[in-house]
Amino acid sequence: MRAKGTALYVAEPPASYLVRPPTVVDCSVLVALLFDEPWRDAAAQLVDGRALHAPWLLDHEIASVAEKKRRAGVDNDVTAAAVAAYMQFDITMHRTAPDAVLSLAATYMLSAYDAAYLALASQLRAPLVTFDHKLGKAAVRHLGSLE
Repeated sequence: MRAKGTALYVAEPPASYLVRPPTVVDCSVLVALLFDEPWRDAAAQLVDGRALHAPWLLDHEIASVAEKKRRAGVDNDVTAAAVAAYMQFDITMHRTAPDAVLSLAATYMLSAYDAAYLALASQLRAPLVTFDHKLGKAAVRHLGSLE
């Protein structure tokens, strides 16, 4: 029984996932944005308004792509600017369970790196966005598809 004149107040900020749905993003999508690839607009639509998530290996993959582009003749200033732009992205990084990664890699014949993205999407119950054909096919099989 409530005492007269007393009120119960419950205050809760809106859940961020309702405002910005979670999405696991792989290196291919970010590279399209960072290096102004022809599929940049499609990449921008995939991540717009989303809370981005990735396994910790993403940092190393971005650095690896930047180094490969530099070796292929892309100007140092361009690669440095791309890495600096990457550092401005708001991406929540996650540790992935090696046993889950190994299992998914074996099941779908993926590299452990690609399987880490799939494991994270499965763990978070979130969509995975990628331009990688093999990873994309595995994700559709493992996570389902809206298509």
